Parts: sequence; C-alpha cells; structure tokens
Amino acid sequence: MATFAPVEEQITYLKKGSAEIIREADLRAKLEKSRSTGKPLRVKLGMDPTAPDLHLGHTVVLRKLKHFQDLGHTAIFLIGDFTGMIGDPTGRSATRPPLTREQIEENAETYKAQVFNILDAHKTVVDFNRSWFGQFTADDFVRLMAKYTVSQLLEREDFHQRFQDEKPISMHELLYPLVQGYDSVALEADVELGGTDQRFNLLVGRELQRAYGQESQVALTTPILEGLDGVQKMSKSLGNAIGIHEPPLEMYGKIMSISDEMMWRYYELLTDVQVAEIEKMKRETHPMQAKKELARRIVADFHSAEAAAKAGEDWGKQFQKHGVPDSAKEISVLLDEVGGSIDASGRALIRLDRLLRKCGLAVSVTEAVRKLKQCSVRIDNEVVTEPRMILTGPSPARLALKVGKQLCIAVISW
Repeated sequence: MATFAPVEEQITYLKKGSAEIIREADLRAKLEKSRSTGKPLRVKLGMDPTAPDLHLGHTVVLRKLKHFQDLGHTAIFLIGDFTGMIGDPTGRSATRPPLTREQIEENAETYKAQVFNILDAHKTVVDFNRSWFGQFTADDFVRLMAKYTVSQLLEREDFHQRFQDEKPISMHELLYPLVQGYDSVALEADVELGGTDQRFNLLVGRELQRAYGQESQVALTTPILEGLDGVQKMSKSLGNAIGIHEPPLEMYGKIMSISDEMMWRYYELLTDVQVAEIEKMKRETHPMQAKKELARRIVADFHSAEAAAKAGEDWGKQFQKHGVPDSAKEISVLLDEVGGSIDASGRALIRLDRLLRKCGLAVSVTEAVRKLKQCSVRIDNEVVTEPRMILTGPSPARLALKVGKQLCIAVISW
C-alpha cells in the first residue's frame, strides 16, 4: 500500500503556483481518503496537439502535474487527438480552423517527447481521447449532449461575447466543452488541471461526472505566464516566448533578460523551489545571482546540468567582452517597439533612436538622433552614429548600450 505525506504538507506544495482550487475542501477530502486507503489520486491534464512544439508558458500546468506525481499520485497526460480536430474555442473571437488528422498525429508525437522533460516517463500514464471517442456512436453523442443545455454553454464568456456581437458560433465549438468534460468521465479523474482560461471546461467536467454517477473531480487552475515583455501572455506569435527546445545559451540569455520583478513569478511557476525558499532568496540574494540561478535551473530542466553550466559561462563571457558589469540593468524590447522589421534575408533592422528612447537613454527620438550625431552612443563598446542598425544574430539580440555614464543592456526579441 502506498504511503503519502501529511495532507497539510501536500496542500502547501500543491497550492504553490496555483490560481484556484475548486473546491479546496474537496481536494483535502480526496487527499485524506487517498492517505487512509493508500490509493493514489488520478490527476488528469489534457492538451490538444495543435502546435508542433511547446514553450515555457505551456510547462506551468505540466509542472503542477509533476507536483502531484512527486507526491505519489497518478499523473495522466491526455493528448487530445480527437478534441484537437475540433479546436478549443477558448479565448477565440472566431472559429478556429480545424487541423487535419495527419497534423494532429505528427504534433502528438512531438508532445510525447517534450513533456518528459518535466514528467517521469516511467510513472506517467499517456492516453489519447480518440481511444474512446473513436468508438462513440451517434446515440452516445446524443446522450452526452442531453447532459447540458445551450443556455449553460452560452454562460461561457467567449461564447456569450460572440453571440452578443452576432459572430458565428459553429455547432462543433459548442460541443468542445462537453467532449473535454467527458474525458474526465472516461478517465474517472479525481483532479483535472488547466490554465485559468480553461476554468469553464474544467467545471463542465465536474458536472458531467455527477451526471454519469461519478464523484466530481477537483478543478485546479494555474496562472497564464507572461512572456519576455512582462505584460502579454507568453506566445510565439507575439515574439515573447522561450521555446523549450531552444539552444541552451539562447534560453539562458532570454531568461536573463526578464525584469527582476518577473523573475520571482518565474521562480514560482517554472521551478520546484518552495515558497519559503523563494521568500528567503528575495531577502538575502542579489537579484542578478538569483536570476542566474533561475536560468541555470530552467536550462538544466530542458537540456542538462552541464549545458546549463556552459551556457552560464558563455553568457558571462559575452558581458566581459563588452566590459559590462553584472549589475547593468536589462530591458526587454520587442522588435516593433523600436520601428523594427525583418528583411528578405531574415535579418532584423531596428531604429537606434527609438531604442535609445525606449531604454531611457534619451528623452525623445530627437535627442537620441542628436546623441548619435555627437558620437555619444556606444554599442558593445563601439561608437555608432547611424540611426539604423542590422541585427545579424539569432533572436534575442543583446546590445550593451552606453550613452555618457548611462549603461544598460537591451535584449531585443523578434
């Protein structure tokens, strides 16, 4: 019979990096029962394979599944090879174009490989929801749809907004929450995980389990991670993401570019460091050292400890080469914020006058132009006078900017 940590200890670990637990009392009761019977909870996380690769934003909820796994519970990673063909309407103002079966299968294979950077491959149950929906009959779908009403579905914010705006809602989109909810019935899930944007779908699962005579699952949501700009959610389309398969040095450099404030949020959501230790680091550790440790941990998770150590060394050498102290302020910049564009060769072109203003090294574009003409601007220890610059390396580009005694690091992503 399995043995589990005291319930309070488990609750503390599971609440770290969680946004909401519906309901915490239910989770506590399930953990108590699990501890008394020695039977692990069945914890489900479903992901539709709608993109070929993952970024750190996707790993926030994966790490929460790992936390349940660390505590001895059964982690179920469900690949939505059926739901992926419908397309999750969450947060969409228009119908999502459906993917082909071939695209879904190809992406699903990459997902299986990527999630084991975080989860224990030997302890994780991997399932596909086509294994039950592929056998569903028309009668089964009619019975499923009879469990929920149209008015209940229109309570969902994005459906309600599209209805009010007289934008089309396809019938298959209305079906999506029911199909996702039925996954919990098929798996007899005790807990389902998802981002805060999945709250509605997770609650549908609770109701469907009751309708099918099961005990309702606990719905645990995790926050949506902000990207390198610290404002918008991490997204490759916004150019503010860190892909989990990016080279170690590129990943390390991007993490070093985030703000000190955002660093602590990354510690909470992207590492297994306990809250008490994070609070101690805030009090006792220099922000630069804390950020280096964060970068080391994350690179080690997705590459290796050796790759993380080398990335740290190489990153340090880049700064030494340009005579930049570790304490230099770093500013994350998106290409379009500095009048940037990509040429036919894939090189990024930026306006230095806008970059200087963005970084606070000039109060206006006019003043920035004047400083350039006065030969007062140095980039990587070289005097520059031209208002435009081509970035030849990969994203993000790191530029050491110096105007007089003012110094900062611009980390430009595209």
